[in-house]
Amino acid sequence: MAIAIYPGSFDPITNGHIDIVRRARKLFPKLYIAVVANPHKSPTFTVEERVEITKTALIEAGINGLEVISYDGLLIDCAREHGADAIVRGLRANSDFEYEFQMALTNRDLAPEFESVFFMTAKKYSFLSSSTVKEICMYGGDVSTFVPRSVEAALKKKLQTKK
Repeated sequence: MAIAIYPGSFDPITNGHIDIVRRARKLFPKLYIAVVANPHKSPTFTVEERVEITKTALIEAGINGLEVISYDGLLIDCAREHGADAIVRGLRANSDFEYEFQMALTNRDLAPEFESVFFMTAKKYSFLSSSTVKEICMYGGDVSTFVPRSVEAALKKKLQTKK
């Protein structure tokens, strides 16, 4: 059985991420969603909150049977720990490609046993990012077409607390 890991900060998970999950699930019977505790970013939500928000959003989207995990450190170590064969990544634009290409080559040097599998985003999500969603929400805009309801509620609660 092919096992894949889909890593990201998921701060928060968006409908674009969920689209990638749905499509990757068709190819990989076992798919881990791995929330990274990236020390170089200042996330809006804690890693624990992001794991819970992601779990809830996937259930709301009708996606069951996935394991949402968190990790700190090298992705390849997390992939090894969970017996993954592939690393799933989504691509939106040229800038994503350049970054992901560099990361895939680095991962291949460090761990040639893993394949990187890229999914082009659906056209309607090509501009969508967690940062954009947070900014829209922070200024009172409607994010309901970009994230599940549970994520929208979590964002509103968190961003109102920060004001």
